[in-house]
Amino acid sequence: MPRGQKSKLRTRERRRQAQVEPQNLGVQRATSTSSTESIHRGCIDEKVLIMVYYLLYKYNVKEPISKVEMLREVIQMYKNHYLEILQRAAEHVEMIFGLDLKEVDPYRHIYILVDKMEASCDARLRDRIEIPKTGLLMAVLGVIFMQGNCASEERIWEVLNVMGLYKGRKHFIFGDPKKVITKDLVQEKYLEYRQVFDSDPPCYEFLWGSRAHAETTKMKVLEFMAKIHNMVPTAFPSLYEEALRDEEERAQARASAKARIAAWAKARSSALASSFSHSKRV
Repeated sequence: MPRGQKSKLRTRERRRQAQVEPQNLGVQRATSTSSTESIHRGCIDEKVLIMVYYLLYKYNVKEPISKVEMLREVIQMYKNHYLEILQRAAEHVEMIFGLDLKEVDPYRHIYILVDKMEASCDARLRDRIEIPKTGLLMAVLGVIFMQGNCASEERIWEVLNVMGLYKGRKHFIFGDPKKVITKDLVQEKYLEYRQVFDSDPPCYEFLWGSRAHAETTKMKVLEFMAKIHNMVPTAFPSLYEEALRDEEERAQARASAKARIAAWAKARSSALASSFSHSKRV
């Protein structure tokens, strides 16, 4: 090959390499940037989980929550993401645990967690189940009520998935969610979990358990669900009417029970008086 042609080929090769190298460098930079962003986002997600733990801890020890403490103990080097982390954590504790983050001192940025279930959850139920599990239970009871007092397992998981709870995936607060709703709360008689009759392959459904009927009401559960969605119970007309009927039936049952007790007490008193009078004559 003539010397001049070889020189031209070498020149072309150098030009091609000069064009390829910046492209490769660009790909490397893009990959590196994407990897860095992924790691950064993972760190933010981890901070959100830590913040949830921190908020729940403060709620349990009944202490206010200050921005200064959150920055020092949780946020640390991610101060530029403080609002994002706090907002996501607040949404999490509201949706799953029914706790609302309220700012009580806007100057010093002091917050407290308010239990949205205080007025909508029976005190007996709150006393017997720790707050996190109570929020989950009230959510499941709400789904069952809204589904006509019997909800398929599939429907329950659709709602729990929205809350960040997945079958077969360990939750950072609840552990195994399936165990909680199909075993723990069933054994405690807050939920009933049964196979749908004649289903093949087997399908399962949830109903209220005996303790749920005894320790809360449809109205209280409806109030809880309404508060979670920033609505009022009357926004669900058919459910509200059913809850009112349930309240009336419970009131009538209490009145009947009270009347029976009063009648029994009166009969007992009369019997004792008669027995005493007879003994005096003897």
